[in-house]
Amino acid sequence: MERLNEEIRRRERVIRIFPTRDSALRLMGALLMEHDKVWTRGHRYFDMTAYWQWRTSQEQEATLPHTA
Repeated sequence: MERLNEEIRRRERVIRIFPTRDSALRLMGALLMEHDKVWTRGHRYFDMTAYWQWRTSQEQEATLPHTA
């Protein structure tokens, strides 16, 4: 949210004055559409591959009989 707010402020400084309320809403809508595109493209900040490998190995170990 903070990053999005900063981007709106940055672009707002370039424009300075919005002629109408609709023009301000269009700017925010365009920024939100950009952010949505990034997230729906599958951009991930954390790769879950190592976690899923670890979890699978834990499940396999749990199903093996323990020998004492």
